[in-house]
Amino acid sequence: ADQVGATFVLMLQEVVSAFPPIEGLVVQVDGDRVYIDLSQKDGVLLGQEYTVFRTGEVFRHPASGKPLGRYEEVLGYAQVQRVEVSFSEAAFVPVEGKPQPQPEDGVRITRGRVRVAVVPPTDLTKGNADLRRVPFMLSLAMDQTKRFQSVDPGQVNELLLNSKTKGEELLVRPDRAVSLGKSLDVTAWLVPLLIERRGVTYLDVTWISAVTGAALFSRRQALARAEGAGDQRFPWEPRSED
Repeated sequence: ADQVGATFVLMLQEVVSAFPPIEGLVVQVDGDRVYIDLSQKDGVLLGQEYTVFRTGEVFRHPASGKPLGRYEEVLGYAQVQRVEVSFSEAAFVPVEGKPQPQPEDGVRITRGRVRVAVVPPTDLTKGNADLRRVPFMLSLAMDQTKRFQSVDPGQVNELLLNSKTKGEELLVRPDRAVSLGKSLDVTAWLVPLLIERRGVTYLDVTWISAVTGAALFSRRQALARAEGAGDQRFPWEPRSED
C-alpha cells in the first residue's frame, strides 16, 4: 500500500496537468468533430474533456440592474483526439435534446475543483497485498493538490458493492460509469490497477469520464520504494515485520 501511494504521488503532477483551468472557442464543426482554438501551448493534451456551452442573454441584479453575467446552455462535451500547433480536434458527445455546437460557442475545463471517485485497486499480480488503505491514500493526495475533490472512498466502495460492480468493470462498462457517477455526483472515476510485466510490478491508473463513460487517459509507472512504510497503518493491517 505504501509503495502504491508513493508511486501515485510521482504520477500525480501528470494528472493535475491534464486539467488546466482553461477556456476557448469552437472555430469549426464537421459532423461529430469540433475544432477549438486551443493547442498544446495552452495546455491541451490528448484525452482531455471540455464542456461545450453556448452563452445566452445577460442576467442582471434585480434591484440595481447591474449586469452580473450571462446564461449558459451546456450542449455537450468535446474529447480531444488531436492536438496541432494552432488548434485541436475533438470528438463531440452531445447532450440529449440540446442543439449542435456552432462556431463561437465556448469550451472550457472548469476552474473549480474536479469531483472524482477513486475505486478500490484491482491487484492483477500474485502478491496478495493488503491494499484497503490505497483508495484513502490516493484520494488524500488528490485533495491536497487543491485541483480535485474526492468522494469518501468508503462511500464509493459501498456503492460498488450495492450495485454488484467491480471497479475494473468501469473500464469496459460506460453505462455503469455514467449511472454510478450520477449517484455520487462526480465527473470522473480514477481506476487503479496493479499489474506485473517481466517481474516488475506497475501501478496503472485510468481516468474515466463519469459524464460519457469514456476512458480519457491512463498513466503507468513501476512501483517506487516507500520511505517510512508502516508509520501510517490502519488497525486491520499487519505490522511491517510480520
